Amino acid sequence: MALLVKKFGGSSVATPEKIFHLVDRVLAEKHEGDQIVIVVSAMGDTTDDLVTLAGRVSRHMPKREMDMLLATGEQVSIALLAAAFQERGQKAVSLTGPQAGIRTNDHHTKAGIVEVKADRVLAELEKGNIVVVAGFQGLDDEGDVTTLGRGGSDTTAVAVAAGTHADMCEIYTDVDGVYTADPRIVPGARKLQEITFGEMLELARLGAGVMQPRAVEYGEHAGVDIHVRSTFHEVEGTIIRREYTLQGEKEYVVRGVTSDVNVAKIAVRGVDDKPGVAFRIFDALAKVNVDVDMIVQSGSAVPNKNDMVFTCQKADMADAVAVLETLKAEMGFTRIDLEANVAKVSVVGAGMLGSPGIAAGMFGALASKQINLIVVSTSEISISCLIPRDQVEEAVNAVHDYFFPRTDK
Repeated sequence: MALLVKKFGGSSVATPEKIFHLVDRVLAEKHEGDQIVIVVSAMGDTTDDLVTLAGRVSRHMPKREMDMLLATGEQVSIALLAAAFQERGQKAVSLTGPQAGIRTNDHHTKAGIVEVKADRVLAELEKGNIVVVAGFQGLDDEGDVTTLGRGGSDTTAVAVAAGTHADMCEIYTDVDGVYTADPRIVPGARKLQEITFGEMLELARLGAGVMQPRAVEYGEHAGVDIHVRSTFHEVEGTIIRREYTLQGEKEYVVRGVTSDVNVAKIAVRGVDDKPGVAFRIFDALAKVNVDVDMIVQSGSAVPNKNDMVFTCQKADMADAVAVLETLKAEMGFTRIDLEANVAKVSVVGAGMLGSPGIAAGMFGALASKQINLIVVSTSEISISCLIPRDQVEEAVNAVHDYFFPRTDK
């Protein structure tokens, strides 16, 4: 007997046939006395279709209205899924994010969950219902609908698991766990049985698409174990938890290799070499919710001037440039250079601390393929390299082969 939260993506509910397949699987795995909450995304490519539709109406769709539009996708899914459970003789009820008690800040299209008031969810479970909750959405203090950004249904699921004190949060995806690299890119990628929150957060932040970073962060904060498993195969996946319970999992110094092609490099040339300049630039970017990474400051050819280089997501590039243009006259820097044909390759592992040679190994693997390094940044448990976009798959395979030598060659 357990309280379980299960999250399914849009591909799992893309058609009525897939909806009934999901229903039959959940019911087959359900044990006597289990209470189940299902968090679901919009059907198939619905969200992309709605974004395209918005673009046909407005070139600059207001973010509040975009949230109102995008939130409708999940409402379709939850109503159909709840009805499908009822067709199979199982009591079920659908709840939107706001009805399920998801409260967020007012950062439209990229809102963060502030709290979960799960009273309605728990009450429906006590009635014997399977509760189907719309992922990706919530309600701010003004009573406006918000959305949580791409992958936001993962965060909804973890937050609901925390709010209901669930025994486990299961994230169903198109791969059967967390791998040492994307198995669609690296044939020799290995599935991990366990991984810590800290390592998974770094992997997700650096491009591993299997989990949204905020979902991992929420899980660590709330102490919710997360089971990443396959939508299509009934096999054990990967458990994300605070500490390892399996001795064999501790032996890897590097836990994974990631890549991110949705990045852009921005260089602010000729900023004054004085205190407060970096704060002024990055505070302005933060106020418009632009996340930055790989920050490098270097001397300029002009005396008493510096160049400030950083990366951000391509989706945030326009907002970043707009902010920088407003600062240009005030701060007197020379120009803003953009480069979108880049990618980021990273290695992650808590075992890297106190293990000399990790950076040299990564750089050597890239050099062996004649891959140039544009920017390098490090943290306590990761090393990231910005490289040309057209060499990213070759780079990931080279680095992965170095740290996880294949035995089938």
